[in-house]
Amino acid sequence: MSDALLTVEQAAERLGTTERFPRRLIAERRIAFVKVGRHVRIPESVLTAYIEGNTVQPIRRRSRYGRAA
Repeated sequence: MSDALLTVEQAAERLGTTERFPRRLIAERRIAFVKVGRHVRIPESVLTAYIEGNTVQPIRRRSRYGRAA
């Protein structure tokens, strides 16, 4: 099965941002993209990898008494 190519608008919706943010990622070459004529498309797997790569996991802190909080 081939990877879906998302428009900048679709990528922004998936990220929960305006179109300006994915356009900036493209301009700064911080995310892979495909040029189709004058149009730019972002592979769905690339966007998923970007989200996973920038996801910060919570830190488990220890309480004062040595037990996990």
